[in-house]
Amino acid sequence: MTDMIASLPPVSDMMRSAGLEPKKQFGQNFLFDLNLTGRIARSVPDITNSVVIEVGPGPAGLTRALLMAGAKRVIAIEKDRATEPILSQIESASNGRLTVVYGDALKTDFTKFGVNSYALCSNLPYNVGTELLINWLHIVAENKSPKIKSMTLMFQREVADRIVAHVGDKAYGRLSVLTSLVADAKILFNVPNTAFVPQPKVQSAVVQIIPNDKKINSITNIKNVENLTAKLFSTRRKMIRGIIAGVDWSVFGLSGTERAENLSPEKFLEIAKKLVV
Repeated sequence: MTDMIASLPPVSDMMRSAGLEPKKQFGQNFLFDLNLTGRIARSVPDITNSVVIEVGPGPAGLTRALLMAGAKRVIAIEKDRATEPILSQIESASNGRLTVVYGDALKTDFTKFGVNSYALCSNLPYNVGTELLINWLHIVAENKSPKIKSMTLMFQREVADRIVAHVGDKAYGRLSVLTSLVADAKILFNVPNTAFVPQPKVQSAVVQIIPNDKKINSITNIKNVENLTAKLFSTRRKMIRGIIAGVDWSVFGLSGTERAENLSPEKFLEIAKKLVV
């Protein structure tokens, strides 16, 4: 099933043939390292039984790795039509396992793909990675169908640190709270900037996020939590009573002198259930 994918020319050769160059406006940084893309693909839980959605495949180095790793089906969402000569070749060689959708992932309705569940695996474009993650956390929190089984995603290292941070950590913030309330997250491994073309100034890391049904069942309105964290972390060194006035913080077992970085995800959830900002 993977023989035709394996026999395709190297990604770099296909890029040259297509005249494809990374575009800054799309936040593109391409991966050519087959060992690395293979490692990312093999990290997807239960990949052989999963439909995998990939955002921003570019010249499809990771796409090919996902197919080679035995993904049941891959749906690749690409905004840049200049990648079409490459993606169409891989789609033709995939034995029907690759579907390429051209459009903006932020505006794409995933329900139209006709699947019951899916795993996410992407080297996310730097300029939209955080926004996409928050959208997906909303889908998880609201228990929407089709369900997200797992997320195996590459981010800038500082963003990865914010996703997995715990209360009291320097990187702890809005992403930490939202992720922790609906899922279990960990950094799988770091990726050096030398692995990319063009080479970014920052390091990257692959993060795995697994939705946690027990946590999801305790969420009532993730939007309220998001608004509250955005408000309180906007001036993170200020006391919470100085950011939101007129609140009896003792109702939540607080004095009001705490800062956002002192509040656990569970405390944010408790406050958000009674306080709408």
